[in-house]
This record gives sequence, C-alpha cells and structure tokens, in this order.
Amino acid sequence: MSSTAVLQQENELQITPFSPIGAEVKGIRLSDPLSEPTRARLRKAFTDHSVLAFRDQWLDAPQMMAAVQIFGEIFPQHNAKFSIPDHPLVHYISNADTLENGKRYIPGEGYHTDHSNAAAPPMATVLSAVKLPSVGGDTQFVDMVQAYQDLPDEIKQRILGRRAIHVYQSSHSARRLPQLSEGRRASVPDAVLQPLVLRHPNSGHLALYINPIRIEGILGMDDKEALPLLDQLLEHATQEKYQYRHVWKGGDFVMWDNRSLMHKANGDYDMNEERYLYRLMLKGVPLEGANG
Repeated sequence: MSSTAVLQQENELQITPFSPIGAEVKGIRLSDPLSEPTRARLRKAFTDHSVLAFRDQWLDAPQMMAAVQIFGEIFPQHNAKFSIPDHPLVHYISNADTLENGKRYIPGEGYHTDHSNAAAPPMATVLSAVKLPSVGGDTQFVDMVQAYQDLPDEIKQRILGRRAIHVYQSSHSARRLPQLSEGRRASVPDAVLQPLVLRHPNSGHLALYINPIRIEGILGMDDKEALPLLDQLLEHATQEKYQYRHVWKGGDFVMWDNRSLMHKANGDYDMNEERYLYRLMLKGVPLEGANG
C-alpha cells in the first residue's frame, strides 16, 4: 500500500463511542487491505471500548476469518454441530435449531461470557449479521470493569483472590446448552478455576468475572454462601447503567471483549423470522486474578 493510500485510510477512519462501552467504526471496509497503522488503531480501540461495531460490511466466511485476524488468532469453538461447511472454524448462530429435548435453542440467551470453562478463555467473540428479524434480537452488553469499581468495599474484600469453578454446563443454570459430541467432550476440561476478579491482560483494569451459565461454585466456599453471593454480583452487574444495547442491522460486524463484559442475546422477536449470524472467537490467555 502506498504512503498516500495509507494516509487516506487513516484520514477516513472514524471511531465514535456509543456510550461508556462500545464504539462504531466508520470509513473502512474490512474486506479491503488495511495498513498496519490502521490495524494498530483498531486494536487500541478494541481495548479502549470493549465493543466495536462496523456497519454494512456483508462479509462471507473467508472474509470474516481474514478480518478477525487483525486482532488475534482464531479460537476453536466447542460444538462442531454449528460449523459452517468448508470453514469449520466459523460457526453460525441461528434461531432454527433445537435442543435434544426438542425445545427451541436461542444462542446467547441470558447474561454470560463465552467459553469461560476453557483454561484460556477466548479474548473476543465476533458476529457478522447475515439475516435478521424485522424487530428485536438485540444483543446487550454490561461493563464488568465499572461494575467491579462500583462494588462496596466489603464485597470487594470478599471476592478478591477468590476463584470460581467453571464447567461446561452449571447445574445451577436455568439455561440449557446443547450437548457436546463424545469426541468434543473429551477435549473440553471437566472444570477450570477462574478468578472472580481478573486483571485485564491489555488494559490492566480490574473486572468482575462471573458467568451464571458456567459457574458451579466458588472454591473453598459453601454453596449456601456462594450462590447468594453470585446472585448478588449478577444483579449488581446487570443494572441498566452498565449496559450498551446493540440494535442489529444487516451486514453488521460486531466484536466484543469477553474479559471486560458479559453479554446476552434477546429472544424477543417473531420466531417465524430467521436470525442468522456467523460467529468466530479469538484466542485469549490464562486469566490472572487480582488480590488487592
């Protein structure tokens, strides 16, 4: 890319915050070659804003795979049932699938953070909108950095240095997940320990790290104490003041930081209409806890 083209790309790139979390990126197409200065600005914007939304991209699976690698390496997802033919690292999100009991499966329902039961959970999740319902199906995010900062000191002292037990499917979760194949089940850990308060590996900020779908308990704490504490933390973190709600448009490419946010997808739309998105994740590192 010529120096003139690099300068033009830099001048056209705009990053506009939505709220305390989230920003819209304008002026570039992710399917085009991007200069290293542009890539560096995007990586910094992701650290700064936790959610990046690129409108009107309309990426196919190979283009999406190329685009996400601006930010990191692709993380292999848990359930191959949802893989795209010919591009198995790319999965799909759809409201057309059912669980083993025949109930409709709404991917992403209920606040959570993705794959927290991995020894090194994915740093980011990326969705690319292919088909959307006419109304509804928004994705909500909550800022776990600010939620932690606002906790009373007494609660902070109770959770600093504590580790939670994360499994594929918590016995305490009302949300059910699709069963893993026997081969895939063997490659997913039975349980991992994750800090209740993590230190973000890029920003250094402290963030509350909970996942009601995956957490089985808190190490060294009786469930009679642990479960009410986890409920209290979830109620606190999901207050509206910590939220950014993304209203999807066709062609949206949206990525978010699993270390500093929780998210959920809303099943508040006509299920006769299709909601279909491509999904990729990016590799993270083992999470470090904070002790004070």
